[in-house]
Amino acid sequence: MTPGRPAHGERTLRRPELCPLWLAVHERLSSGRTVTRVRVGPLDDAQREALADLLGLDRLPDARPSVSLARLEEAVGELWGRTLRETVTALVGPPADRAAERHRRADERAGLWAWLEAHDTVRAQPALAAWAASCRATGLVGGSAERTRALLTDALAVLAALPALAEPLPVFAARVLRGDSHALDDGTRLSALVLRALAALRDTDPPRSAEARRAVWAGAGIATDELSATVLVGGLRPDGGGLAARVAAACAEDGQAASLTLGHVRNAGEFTLPTAPEAPAPVVHVVENPSILALALRRFGPRCPPLVCTSGWPNSAAIQLLRLLADRGATLRYHGDFDGEGIRIAAYVLDKTPARPWRMSAADYRAAVMSHPVGPRPGRVTAAPWDAELAGAMSAHGTSVVEELVAPVLLGDLAPDGSGVCSSDGW
Repeated sequence: MTPGRPAHGERTLRRPELCPLWLAVHERLSSGRTVTRVRVGPLDDAQREALADLLGLDRLPDARPSVSLARLEEAVGELWGRTLRETVTALVGPPADRAAERHRRADERAGLWAWLEAHDTVRAQPALAAWAASCRATGLVGGSAERTRALLTDALAVLAALPALAEPLPVFAARVLRGDSHALDDGTRLSALVLRALAALRDTDPPRSAEARRAVWAGAGIATDELSATVLVGGLRPDGGGLAARVAAACAEDGQAASLTLGHVRNAGEFTLPTAPEAPAPVVHVVENPSILALALRRFGPRCPPLVCTSGWPNSAAIQLLRLLADRGATLRYHGDFDGEGIRIAAYVLDKTPARPWRMSAADYRAAVMSHPVGPRPGRVTAAPWDAELAGAMSAHGTSVVEELVAPVLLGDLAPDGSGVCSSDGW
C-alpha cells in the first residue's frame, strides 16, 4: 500500500455516491436522541448501487431507503474497524447534540427571566413586574439570552439612575452607559425598553409619538431645566448660609411653605440640620399631597415640624432634596394615598431614597377603611414591598383611601407638643 494512501475500506466509505448517506446519519446523530434508523434520499441509481454494495444487498434499495444503523455499524466496522460515530466524525465532522443544546438554551432562558424577576430594581418597584413579563413575552433579542441580558442590564441601570438632574438625554446616557451618548437615542431598542418601563411604573400606555416620549423623559428628570422642577417644604429649618437653607428657614419661621427649585437643591451649599440631645437624628416626614402640607401649616404655623411634599410622582427636585436630607442625617418617613398609584409612588420613593413607610401598613389601611368604607376603586394595585399584606387588603376591600381622609392621624403624629390626633374642627 502506498504510504499516505487511504486503505481500501476508507476509500469505499469516502465514495462520493455515499455522501448523502453520511450527511443523513450525521444529521440524525446530531439530534441527541436515540436513533435506530435513518432515511436517505432521494438517491439516484449510482447512489443506490453504492449503498447496496456497502450493505451487501442483493438488490438495489428504494430511492428513499430507511437504513438500519445497526447494519451500517457492522458494515463500517468490517471495512474500516471504526464505529459508525467515528466514521461519520471523520467523513463529515463531529455530530452535534441538539437535544443538549436545546436544554442548555432553555436553562439559559429560564435563568435570564428568573434573574430579571428577582432583580433588586424590579423587586423594589413591583409595578415593573408587568414590564418584566412583557420582556419575557417579547422573547430574546436575536435569539440570544446573552444579548438580551446585556440589554436588560443597561435598561435596569438607567432605571436605577433615574430621576436625572435636568441633564440632556445624551449627557445622562454617557454618564450611565459607559460613555455612550447615543445609547438612549429615539428609536433605539434600549430607549424603547426604558420608556416601556417608565410607562409601566405609572400604569400608562407606552408613548407612541415623539412628543409623548419627550414628555415621559421629562417626567424622569431628563432635559428639565433647573427652574421647572420644584419641591414644596414646610417647617424645615436647616442651618447654614446656602440659599436653600436660608429660603426654607425663612419660610418656616413665618409658618409658610417654601418652593425649592432643583437649582436650589443642587447648589444647596452650606446646609445642616439641627439636632436635639433627645433626638440626635432629626425626622423629616414626607407626604404625597400638597393639601396635607397646607393643613399642617394651618394647624401648627411656625411650630410645624419638617415636612416635604412630593406633589404626586416625585420629580428630580424632590428626590434630590430627600437624598440631601438623608445625607445630612435626617430620618425620612413617607406617607401617600392608599390607591394603586399611591402604592406605586410610595414604592418609587422608598426605592430612590432612604425613606421608610409612615402609617402605610395593611393594618393602617384597614383602620382607615373602618372610618371611610366608601370610596373610589383603587385601580390596579401592585404589591407593596414594605408590607406583603397591603395589596391583598386593598384588593379585598376594593376601595381607596386618599391621604386627606387620614389627615387627623397624620397631624396627630406631627404635633410638636405630643398632643395626639387633632380634631378636624377649624381646619
